[in-house]
Amino acid sequence: MAVRGATTTISSFRSTALLFLSLATAGVCTGVEAAGPVHSPSDRPLIVAFGDSLTAGLGVAEEDSYPSQLQRRLDREGFQYRVINAGVSGDTTAGGLRRIDWALKSRPHIVILELGANDGLRGLSLQETKSNLERIIQQCRKASATVILAGMKLPPNYGVEYTNAFESMYPALASEYQVLLLPFFLDGVAGSTSLNQADGIHPTGEGYRIIVEKVLEKVRPFLQRTK
Repeated sequence: MAVRGATTTISSFRSTALLFLSLATAGVCTGVEAAGPVHSPSDRPLIVAFGDSLTAGLGVAEEDSYPSQLQRRLDREGFQYRVINAGVSGDTTAGGLRRIDWALKSRPHIVILELGANDGLRGLSLQETKSNLERIIQQCRKASATVILAGMKLPPNYGVEYTNAFESMYPALASEYQVLLLPFFLDGVAGSTSLNQADGIHPTGEGYRIIVEKVLEKVRPFLQRTK
């Protein structure tokens, strides 16, 4: 299953090593299946990684994206789940809201929701961003999917008030809707020249490996081993 999105480069943020997300070429890929599964891939319960270029894996090989690395980790640990990469680079929360119904048609067990940074980089209304995330969460819960919400941070270019309000939006949503929160998706990766690509924005394969470890901490309690 693949989706490709348009590319937009934000050169003014390349010097800001703190963050993420150029509005660039998109990709959606499926994870790597382990050899000899107990269940065929089509029988496995699904985990949908739903987000933007950080989820799509912009700039790295498909196998190095975080959903693909997450798939391999789950296989090694004996969790018979299939990870679907529903990442579209440059996507905003409004774009995510438009396509969440498509993602939920697969009836995922878990949705890892990583969106909002492109809204912030564009200086969009935080009220609209929050409303879009709320509606995505509500639809996921209506579909009986467990939601893991990935928090984001912004560089200081937009001022303290906007930046603080943006960052506090994620824990507020997690608390209001009783969903799991990954406080900062790029924790331990943002700002590191060795863990990010030349744009200073998108992680390398090793950067995504660190992200996968933190995602696993949130996902693991909801999984069942079948090996």
